[in-house]
Amino acid sequence: MAKLRCPICGKQFDPETTDAMPFCSRRCKLIDLRRWLDEEYGLPMPRDADEDEEDEWKVPEDEE
Repeated sequence: MAKLRCPICGKQFDPETTDAMPFCSRRCKLIDLRRWLDEEYGLPMPRDADEDEEDEWKVPEDEE
């Protein structure tokens, strides 16, 4: 069977012997989850000028 390499620790493992795919262990799976939750990972988002204007908070005219 072909071995895979864990993206967290780099260890080679047999994918049929783990419940934590694509990781070698539950520990590596939880390390990856923590990195997402701590915002160490992120997805690139394109920004354009129109979106910047929408992000600003505006007071409705009837409340001024």
